[in-house]
Amino acid sequence: MKLLVLGGTAWLGHEIARHAVERGHEVTCAARGRSGAVPGGASFVDVDRDDDAGLRRVAGGRWDAVVDVSRQPGQVRRAVRDLRNAGYYLFVSSGSAYADQGPAGQDEDAPLLPPLDSDVMDTMEAYGPAKVACEQAVVEAFGPAHSMIARAGLIGGPGDGSGRTGYWPLRFAHPSNPSGSVLIPEAQDLPTQVIDVRDLAAWVVTCCQEQRSGVYNAMGHSWSFADHIAAARRVARHDGPVVTADAPWLHARGVGEWAGPRSLPLWLSDPDWQGMNARSNKRALDAGLVLRPLEETLKAALEWEEAQGPDSPRRAGLTRDEERELLAALSG
Repeated sequence: MKLLVLGGTAWLGHEIARHAVERGHEVTCAARGRSGAVPGGASFVDVDRDDDAGLRRVAGGRWDAVVDVSRQPGQVRRAVRDLRNAGYYLFVSSGSAYADQGPAGQDEDAPLLPPLDSDVMDTMEAYGPAKVACEQAVVEAFGPAHSMIARAGLIGGPGDGSGRTGYWPLRFAHPSNPSGSVLIPEAQDLPTQVIDVRDLAAWVVTCCQEQRSGVYNAMGHSWSFADHIAAARRVARHDGPVVTADAPWLHARGVGEWAGPRSLPLWLSDPDWQGMNARSNKRALDAGLVLRPLEETLKAALEWEEAQGPDSPRRAGLTRDEERELLAALSG
């Protein structure tokens, strides 16, 4: 294929380009280049997608396929306008596009949020509507037969700068205290659902090769929080105590959920949000998505986190001092 990746220097886009190069495709990455270099074997074209004419250097090409991971509707609207000569357009969307994140087992036919009218998503609260607007622009321009929407769930594994998939294996590998105790929320049955960035990227390239059309939940298998924690402990070879605290106790002490500073990553106490990690991925599996075992993803995430330095500042989780303080408060 002659493949155009809109991006290719940041995490997922870089991984997609790398997989495509490894399969022998001719890959061009169009990006600003601020997130890093493109993978070896790929060509780089400097573009600014916020400029109305930003894609002019690649607009005249005859691309077999285009891959786009943007969250900005204006960027996608301009891209589908300028790249009409492409034979196929694959857009990586998000499970955040769905209107209801509560029920478990929902598939691709579940209702979506209203699309964002603006060209610019300026807050994360608009992320879901922005992705819906991007999806609509792609399908309207290329038609359902020549486009594909991959609604990704939580992406994890090596390179996860959000800290959400790396926190637990890293904390179990490096407890904050001499006893080896690790604090977790009481959420044993909470669903978790992670797709390895390498599995998602490989499948995206396969779908481009096959010119596969339609909408797919590109998501991992759903595991309970208890199973996820057990896998993280095995990867880290942790045999110390695991200390649990309930949601009211944690909230009263300013511990956040899901991600961000002073949080316990992947934890969601509100039932209205727990279905976001229990969506059906059957359609994607039937379409060739191959998922590696969760432990492999967590092991790779741990190795990447170790390479950053165990005590480096991170975007999610408790610091060692914060966890020690909470454990001391729990012990009385």
